Amino acid sequence: MKLLRRIFPHPHMTLLLTLVWMLLANSLSLNSLIFGLFLGVVIPFVTQPYWPDQPKLRNWLMVIEYILVVLYDIVVANIVVARIILFKRDQDRQPAWVCVPLDLRTPEAITVLAGTITMTPGTVTADLSAEGHNLLVHCLDASDPDAVRDEIKQRYERRLKEIFE
Repeated sequence: MKLLRRIFPHPHMTLLLTLVWMLLANSLSLNSLIFGLFLGVVIPFVTQPYWPDQPKLRNWLMVIEYILVVLYDIVVANIVVARIILFKRDQDRQPAWVCVPLDLRTPEAITVLAGTITMTPGTVTADLSAEGHNLLVHCLDASDPDAVRDEIKQRYERRLKEIFE
């Protein structure tokens, strides 16, 4: 078991890297699979010293739910941002800075939350407080910044807390 752990220090990353390589190669050939596995073994092995504590995912079903929620939100946000840009006058837009207080404490969960906010069109994570207790988020158009904060906490942070903590 220790030998397998030494060869595959992060087995989930190995599978993910192999899958991503197969998607990038856009080919279901044996060569692509072998090279994807090679990358999936070498990259985690080389980066192992930079991962002293492997993150623990507590609820795999919640991971799937989180991914589906984020994908849905990205599609909806694309439509909303397109409508804002095409049909809303500049003087009618209400950009806002929103401070989101965090209940999350693990760096991996905070990173996923910040990345999710940035991937969703119309919002971007601009800063994390020095203590890691607040995110500063810029919104393209937010008539109610408190509602944006509450939505981030309810839709994303609550799920991430169940996944990571």
